[in-house]
Amino acid sequence: MEPVRLSVLDRSRTREGHTHPEALRDTVRLAEELERLGYHRVWVSEHHGVPGVAGSAPTVLAAAVAAATRTIRVGTGGVMLPNHRPLVVAEQFGVLESLFPGRIDMGLGRSVGFTDGVRRALGRDKGDAEDFEAQLRELLGWFRGTSPTGVRARPAEGLTVPPFVLAMGEGAGIAARAGLPMVIGDLRNREKMRRGIDHYREHFRPSEWAPEPYVVISGTIAVAATPEEARRLLVPEAWAMAYSRTHGTFPPLAPAEHVEALTMTAKERGFHESGLTGHIAGTEEQVADELETVLKETGAQEVLVTTSTYDREALLDSYRRLAAITSG
Repeated sequence: MEPVRLSVLDRSRTREGHTHPEALRDTVRLAEELERLGYHRVWVSEHHGVPGVAGSAPTVLAAAVAAATRTIRVGTGGVMLPNHRPLVVAEQFGVLESLFPGRIDMGLGRSVGFTDGVRRALGRDKGDAEDFEAQLRELLGWFRGTSPTGVRARPAEGLTVPPFVLAMGEGAGIAARAGLPMVIGDLRNREKMRRGIDHYREHFRPSEWAPEPYVVISGTIAVAATPEEARRLLVPEAWAMAYSRTHGTFPPLAPAEHVEALTMTAKERGFHESGLTGHIAGTEEQVADELETVLKETGAQEVLVTTSTYDREALLDSYRRLAAITSG
């Protein structure tokens, strides 16, 4: 297939029998490997109060990742802007860009917490997401020194940290109106994804941040020696999603063999099987064919891989195989 810009979002997923600190260190080690494999960027995420995710402070973790690497771009997928004051976010990214110039990305989302309890703890509610577009304008203004408050964001003002909008719901329209690059997923609902991309391109307004549309498609991709091995990479995350849908909490990842030995209820089995479908998974040849089709359909300039699994060695092997088939 034609070479494509390839990046990774690692959510610092916790695993059964492993600690939260281990999950964070796993993310840093993975970034080092991804750099050696030639990946374009590595991003980290923001989740609060989720048992299965250690990544709660993405700008802090991004600093650790950037310090452990030299060339790969590092960023957030994303900082959930409604949870923070835009000035503080600008300051954080200003510090990152000052320490690691030319390597920092500012991926921004509009989520406000996984549960009502988390939202209360953050002092937010679902309605705060509706202010995302205004918060985004304020944040970008701190970098350009246009705040009407007369306050100056140090050291952010005057720096250019590439912003990306994570397109969930209304995100495609917001990204288009702001003239920003867009990250959209997931691969499991490709018709909806294509509609979002079409809307984004149709309504895009060029800006000083991006003169033309830039589309990053995101989703789970698993590559292995056999289709069966690739499918097993998907099992831990599929079960975690099924468990969250039936028990109300998102758990650490379990080994695939433990999940396969479970006696599931009909409802659990339905959610689990659904979680295994729609991703790009298989051998190198199968993944290359399917990924090439998706890229032709979407015209995306970049792929952000979001795969999570219990077996970190198998995950790294998948990333090695994927890099080999997309490097031309």
